Amino acid sequence: MLVLSRKKGQSIMIGHDIEISIVDIQGEQIRLGINAPRDVTIHRKEVFEEIIQENKQAAATPISPDVIRSIRIENKEKEK
Repeated sequence: MLVLSRKKGQSIMIGHDIEISIVDIQGEQIRLGINAPRDVTIHRKEVFEEIIQENKQAAATPISPDVIRSIRIENKEKEK
């Protein structure tokens, strides 16, 4: 892990197109600004971990043939 010290108003770069800026510091809370391309997804770690867990649960849940059939019907109707 790389550990850097930064002050309010300073930034770090990740690659050529992601900039992390220190926007504000109040006590033990730091506000970060992130400037990144739109195709880069950004989540707080706890939210990212929840997404991973939900995806694992969804992948492990069997889907009944009736549900698959209804999804196909809905998609065909949307194509019309």
